[in-house]
Order: sequence, then structure tokens, then C-alpha cells
Amino acid sequence: MSEPTPTDKYYIPAASHWPILCCVALFTFFAGIGRWLHELPSGPWVWLCGVALLIVVLFGWFGTVISENLSGVYNEQVGRSFRSGMKLLILSEVVFFAGFFGGYFFIRLWGIPMLGGEVHPITSVLLWPDFSAEWPLLTNPDNGRFLGATNLGSPWGVPLANTLLLLTSSFTLTFAHRAMAQGHSATLKIGLFITILLGAAFLGLQAHEYMDDYERNNLTLNAGIYGSVFYLLTGFHGFHVLVGVIMISTMLGRALKGHFSRPGDHFALEGVAWYWHFVDVVWLLLFLFVYWL
Repeated sequence: MSEPTPTDKYYIPAASHWPILCCVALFTFFAGIGRWLHELPSGPWVWLCGVALLIVVLFGWFGTVISENLSGVYNEQVGRSFRSGMKLLILSEVVFFAGFFGGYFFIRLWGIPMLGGEVHPITSVLLWPDFSAEWPLLTNPDNGRFLGATNLGSPWGVPLANTLLLLTSSFTLTFAHRAMAQGHSATLKIGLFITILLGAAFLGLQAHEYMDDYERNNLTLNAGIYGSVFYLLTGFHGFHVLVGVIMISTMLGRALKGHFSRPGDHFALEGVAWYWHFVDVVWLLLFLFVYWL
């Protein structure tokens, strides 16, 4: 029986500092959001530090994995492990957003009608006599302290534009993926670059929509249950788009260095494409149920 070669062995990496730094980055990111929401002066700066640290962690962690791959220590079993890991990650994200959508539909289809007296008529009389069971809910029990939103933007403005941007980005990323499989390096780079631009444009329009809703329509987290659910769902989705843009930027950097020229060495881009398409599907659900219907 022949001796096993290095490629026959399952590579076990050394202890890494990246998971700990990732936890620190995420903690700083969300701590900054919390301080920002409480109108503390340091909030935006703490959040920016979290964003910067998260970018450093993602690029650094990806760089470590890329270096290991280029050194030839990975084999087919490691590749299968990466695929399984990516599938589990996306499955966990499905569960993550399913919980938020479940809460959204519970509030909209049961909580609001119950407060309106559809289950027990006495409920609306005792708890909220002037309550009108409608969605979006723009009034609060104490509008003196928590003023509801004065208006809602049209779904056919920024939300529709963002939908078109993400749908187009899915096509450009698929275009880039096919170009890679066919060995068209220049087309691969162009497709990735356009996808990054589309993702960045989405984030820019999302930020513009937030500022417009916050300043002109008074749609804040204190504007009632609709404001809370709106920012929860769209905010976490926007965070995933940001992560996706960072991942695709990493793939563009690898393409510029010629890392995808070897046959069969393409899963990194394939896994990122899975993630990006999932983010697009989540946005379609948001546009359909939060903005439109």
C-alpha cells in the first residue's frame, strides 16, 4: 500500500485569531448602532469603527484561507467541507430571516386584528378605545410621547429602484460566474466590478431612503410597531448586502491576481454567488410584503 501524499490528508488549520476579532467587530458594530439609537454622540463613531474592523476581519480571514488554498494543502474533502459549511451558513440565514418574517406576519395578521377587537370585541374597548386595525399602523397609544409616522414613501420610488439594482446584480454575478467557468478572465473581472457597483448603489439608495423617512416622514424606531419592524427587516438585510459587497470585492481582487485560472478552483466565487442570490431573494420578499402589499 502506498504512502499517503499531502493531498490525501485532511488539512486541519492552526488556531486562528480571526474568529475572536470577528466577535469584537460585530460587538462594536451593534454597540455603535445601540448608542446611535440612544442619540449618544459616540454612537456613529463606534459604529464606523465596527464597520472598519469588520472589513479588516473579512479581508484578513479570506486572505488566510486563500493563502492556504494556494499553498496546495486543500484536497477534495476540504472542498466538500467548504460547500457543506456554506450551505449550513445560508440555512442559518434562512432561519434567521424566517424568524423576523414570522414576527412580522404575526403582528400584521393576528396582533393588529386582535387589538382591533376581531377576536374579542371588548379588547379594543379596554386596551385602546380609539384603535383602528389597519396596516401600516401609523398611530400609537400615546402619540404625545411616541409620534407615529406622518407618511410612507411610495414603493415605486427608491424600493423599486433597489429591486432593479439587486436583480441586475444577480444577472451580472451569474454572467461573471459563467465567464470564469469558460476561462474568460476579462469578462469575469468586468462582471464582478459591475456587481460591486450595483451593490454599492443599493446601499447608497437605502441610506438615502432611511434619511428621507426619518427626517421627512418621522418614520423612526419610536414611530410604533411598523417603524420597528421596518428598520429591523431592512436594516439586517442591508447589513447582509454590505457583507456581500465585501465578499465580491475580495473575489475581484483574486480575479485580478489570476487565482481562478486553475480548473476546479472556483468554489470561492460559487459560494459567494449562492450568498448573493439568497440576499436578493430576501429583498424580493421585503419589497413584496413590507413595501408593496
